[in-house]
Parts: sequence; structure tokens; C-alpha cells
Amino acid sequence: MNRKDFIKTCGYTCLGSLALGPLLQSCTPMKMITGTIEGENILVQLSDFKIVKKEEVLFRKYLIVQNELLQFPICVYRVSETEYSALWMKCTHQGNELTAFGDKLHCSAHGSEFDKHGNVTNGPAANQLRTFEVIIENEQLKISLKAV
Repeated sequence: MNRKDFIKTCGYTCLGSLALGPLLQSCTPMKMITGTIEGENILVQLSDFKIVKKEEVLFRKYLIVQNELLQFPICVYRVSETEYSALWMKCTHQGNELTAFGDKLHCSAHGSEFDKHGNVTNGPAANQLRTFEVIIENEQLKISLKAV
């Protein structure tokens, strides 16, 4: 391949990735929201888990809940229609923020991984994640910020 063809191919690849980036992001089941803190709870609307595509209702596997008063976000997994798991996104190894990937939370600093219930699936972390009690009430989740 000559230099001109190489540059043209690279240019098309860059343009294609720029055009497809926003489209691929819309396919992801993750959504980041700002939760409202009331008393000792952070509130999340159940409707935030819904995705409507061509009259079909689907559900996100999880949401990332932030609030300016929280040092780290909370990952809320939809285990079933009536069961949710809320996890503090702070690695128990050295306190780095975790990243959600499907049914796992991953620490990019040292590779620790946790399942959607906060259990360690890969070290060096030895302790499970902090969990929060979740109650469904009036079409919203009440996530207790009190220590469990």
C-alpha cells in the first residue's frame, strides 16, 4: 500500500469511528443518574431502568447513581423485578473507584473484580464491597445510606 492510500484508509477509519461512537454508546445498558438524597436514603426511580425500543420494554442490568454528597458512586443492579443490589463503587483493596462491566465491577488499578452482589471474584482485594439495603416503595428504590 502506498503512502496516499494508507493516509486515506486511516482517515476513513477515523471518520467511521467518530460517527459510530455515539451510536454504540446508545446500545450500552448502563446509565448514570443523579440520585436525590432524602434523610438517610438516596432515591432512584424504577423507570430509570426501563428502555423502550420499538414498543418493546427492556430493562438495564444496572444504573450508576451519583450525588455530590457521595465520595463514590453506587452501582444498583436489577437482579429481578423485585430484587436490587446496591454496591459502593470503592475497591476494598486500596480504595480506588470501580468501573461497571455487565455483571462485574472492576478495579483498573490492580485488577480486582466483584460480582453484582459485591463478592470478590478476583484479587488482590480480599473483602467484599459495601452493600446498601434497597427497598421498593412508590415506584422508586430507597437505598439506605446507613452502614449495614
